[in-house]
Amino acid sequence: MLFINSTIELIHRIATGAVLKRRVLAFFVGSSFAVITYLFAAVPLYLDEILGNTPFITSPLNLIISVPLFYLGVLLMLWTSLIFFLSKGTPVPVDPPQKLITRGPYRYTRNPMHTGLFFVMIASGFYYGSLLSLLVFIPVYIILDTLMIKYIEEPGLVKRLGEEYVNYRERTPMFFPWK
Repeated sequence: MLFINSTIELIHRIATGAVLKRRVLAFFVGSSFAVITYLFAAVPLYLDEILGNTPFITSPLNLIISVPLFYLGVLLMLWTSLIFFLSKGTPVPVDPPQKLITRGPYRYTRNPMHTGLFFVMIASGFYYGSLLSLLVFIPVYIILDTLMIKYIEEPGLVKRLGEEYVNYRERTPMFFPWK
């Protein structure tokens, strides 16, 4: 618990601090997140190859499932990133917009960028026909990501944005536009 509280406090100090420091740290934190996400997508494919696992699904069915999921995910990620940048912030918690965003896909879900990322990862699992991706790595990634959001990012948002965020959180689902 001490680690979580210290992390929330550190992110809060940075997110409310000097702009240059936020931008520099956002690059490094965002890059780290991207590398970790890439590893969760790439390692199971590498393991499939080493273990000699054959795809559980083949073309064209893999394309019929993966292509729409991929494009939906990319669209959500680009749209939400654009909203963040137009709001003079980044998606990285150390350099967020200074005001709560509730427009666009944020009207329907608190984390549409993560939803988009999940869609892209699931699309990759189907495209490559990797059960290891779909049944182990992606679920573990989603669980870890959800825990990070729930126990670190959201308490930081409550601390920074107060009652406005609490009300938004109560009325808006975390990832998908249904409760």
